[in-house]
Amino acid sequence: MVKRITPLLLSLTLLAGCTQNEEQLQNKARDIHSRIVTIDTHTDTPLMFNRDGFDFSGENQKSRGKVNLKKMEDGGLDAAFFAVFIGQGERNPEKYDEVHNHALSIFDAVLENVKIYSDRAHIALKSSDVYTLKNNNKRSVYIGVENGYPIGKDLSRLQQYYNLGARYLTLSHTRNNDICDSSTDPNGPEHNGLSPFGIEVVRELNRLGMMVDVSHISDNAFYQVLEYSKVPVIASHSCVRAICDNPRNLTDDMLKKLAQNGGVIQMCLLSDYLKTPEPYPARDSARTALNEKYGSFRNLDPETRKKAVEEWYAINDEFPPKLATVKDLVDHIDHVVNLVGIDYVGIGSDFDGGGAIEGCFDASEMINITVELLRRGYKEKDIKKIWGENFLRVFRQAEEYAQNTTL
Repeated sequence: MVKRITPLLLSLTLLAGCTQNEEQLQNKARDIHSRIVTIDTHTDTPLMFNRDGFDFSGENQKSRGKVNLKKMEDGGLDAAFFAVFIGQGERNPEKYDEVHNHALSIFDAVLENVKIYSDRAHIALKSSDVYTLKNNNKRSVYIGVENGYPIGKDLSRLQQYYNLGARYLTLSHTRNNDICDSSTDPNGPEHNGLSPFGIEVVRELNRLGMMVDVSHISDNAFYQVLEYSKVPVIASHSCVRAICDNPRNLTDDMLKKLAQNGGVIQMCLLSDYLKTPEPYPARDSARTALNEKYGSFRNLDPETRKKAVEEWYAINDEFPPKLATVKDLVDHIDHVVNLVGIDYVGIGSDFDGGGAIEGCFDASEMINITVELLRRGYKEKDIKKIWGENFLRVFRQAEEYAQNTTL
């Protein structure tokens, strides 16, 4: 007797097959993550350290933080760069000293929080540390400095930051500083790229073995960094301008020059850099009013900044954004791979600094990026490069140049 397959039974069978296939992709992704090293090259998690309810272990997390040890473990993430971030403010000797001291306090907070959980994580200093720590079932916490503002005009502070664990410097942030022009300063360029002091900064970073980070800087500054740097550079959290026309992103010509330099672009999970946002007048008005209230978040004392951040999150709660997706993120990866090859792209989420997309809202969902890469036909050797090896190649070159120049 031949059984008849009803449309309902056929639908259920197909649905079961899809579910099983998705489960297989998840299992394959986790299997790959067990063998490779996975690195997120930019998070602003130190901003969470002084917030009520933050627990770096993740076991008692009550804050909005997107990165903690449990989330890293759940998402198959081996290492993250924590940013010592200082927003751009006034440029005078007194302010330079103030923000330098603030930067030192952030270094201390990172070191102290990681030390508390030394059985699960460790501060990483060398490119090779991530392998050693993974073998010991520990997470690696690297440090980067976002915005050269706190060095003021004192190159010796770079050595100090290096000694405290910093392994890259993002030259600017959303406004021009003494090093270079920003890609988003509303007043336009000040130096037409790098300043003379900025050229010295690039050379000093090379000497120290600190990577030069070109995220946030102007197009002219980007090209000039490639001219003056003796080693490949990174864009620690940027995306593709051909897909999303945002000045924070890199053009195709910039991507080609970055690849010729041997550098790497780390794809950012900030939705507005992945996909042009749809109009949202109510949300935009609320954000504009908040910016005016807090002077664009510049020169705020810690307590006022904390209050401003809470109000920023309240706007997100009242007017939730329509986020880009993991598929949108991988579209940007595809573009880089098709344009210049597999060797020049990685991941830099910007979690806790605005990064969050549908399907990868925090570090616990990082595995979903690998699932999408597998779905599109990427092989393990390619995924290994995207998740860490491309970036680590640049890291090693910075280390080797510094070692050779001191011999």
